[in-house]
Amino acid sequence: MTATPAGPVAERESAAGSVAEFVAESVWSGDQLDLDAYLARIGYTGGLEPTAETLRGLHRAHTAAIPFENLEAALEREVRLDLDSVQRKLVTERRGGYCYEQNSLFAAVLERLGFVFTAHGARVRTAGPTLRPITHVLLRVVVDGAEWIADTGFGGPGTLEPVEVRVGTPTWQGGWAYEVAEEAGGVRVLRSLGARGWSDLYAFAPNPLYPVDVVILNHFTSTHPLSRFTGQIVVQRVTPQARYSLVRDELTVTRAGAADGAEERRKVSAAELSEVLESTFGLVIAAADIERLGRLHDPAR
Repeated sequence: MTATPAGPVAERESAAGSVAEFVAESVWSGDQLDLDAYLARIGYTGGLEPTAETLRGLHRAHTAAIPFENLEAALEREVRLDLDSVQRKLVTERRGGYCYEQNSLFAAVLERLGFVFTAHGARVRTAGPTLRPITHVLLRVVVDGAEWIADTGFGGPGTLEPVEVRVGTPTWQGGWAYEVAEEAGGVRVLRSLGARGWSDLYAFAPNPLYPVDVVILNHFTSTHPLSRFTGQIVVQRVTPQARYSLVRDELTVTRAGAADGAEERRKVSAAELSEVLESTFGLVIAAADIERLGRLHDPAR
């Protein structure tokens, strides 16, 4: 058992019945989490009891504050998933990350607060029905007698808040709608409503994943030449009103409720990259890294 930390978190945890007193074995390193720093990073000031309300509030604040980005992989750097590295990057340095980083951090938070959850690997279906490998990780949380999909790391098409697993029942989050479908073998599918109707985002099976499994998935995603996260920039964020996606040198903005499915697309030059990352995604990147990332826009530079 770790010592109870000092500061605002400790005061609220004490008032909530010492929710920080969790089992000694910490699968997701929740015992090492700097919870005060994390809550300050996402701007969350709500309760810390392991309830559905807390889950929704934390998820919503995390998604709003920490963007999806693959810039370390694009720069051919090692993407580390130990909690110290993830906290330093996403919290202290105020960077973003992709699903393995985002949901590893969120898992540590949920574990610290006493939530009951498991991680699962998913097959992404945004490119259509072709069978694809498991390359995504999400969290399944059981709280207040219900089951929820919590996923802070799917990027632009992803959710703002957890989605309750009620098969065939749509959930609206701002201008976006999601639902959960069920297939043979207990496979669950998260779906999103667009201008052309419902489409699958990803599918996942009941078997759980653990941090050691996520390390293997991360190695492929961050280093393999066939991974979509190597050799190009991918930065995304979702708000209640719009989804923003920068892939290589193209910025796409999708507005909620656009009946015709129209998207705003424009090219982002290497000279604009720093400003777009900061103004659209809240990322401030060192000048030397911007120079290297700019070469992915224009290999001739």
